[in-house]
Amino acid sequence: MSDLLVGLGIALALEGTFYALLPGAARAAVKRALDGPEGRIRIFGLVAVAIGVAIVWLVRR
Repeated sequence: MSDLLVGLGIALALEGTFYALLPGAARAAVKRALDGPEGRIRIFGLVAVAIGVAIVWLVRR
């Protein structure tokens, strides 16, 4: 459980850094995501999940 919380903290820190350093790019990315079709957003989410699981699997191996 502590590993999950550490991972969540790291994800939030990285995302927060993106928003803090590049707020214009972050706003544009969110606008593009909102304007895009739902299927593309879903596929992007699934790809992100797969990459995340692969990283955890490689580290824990």
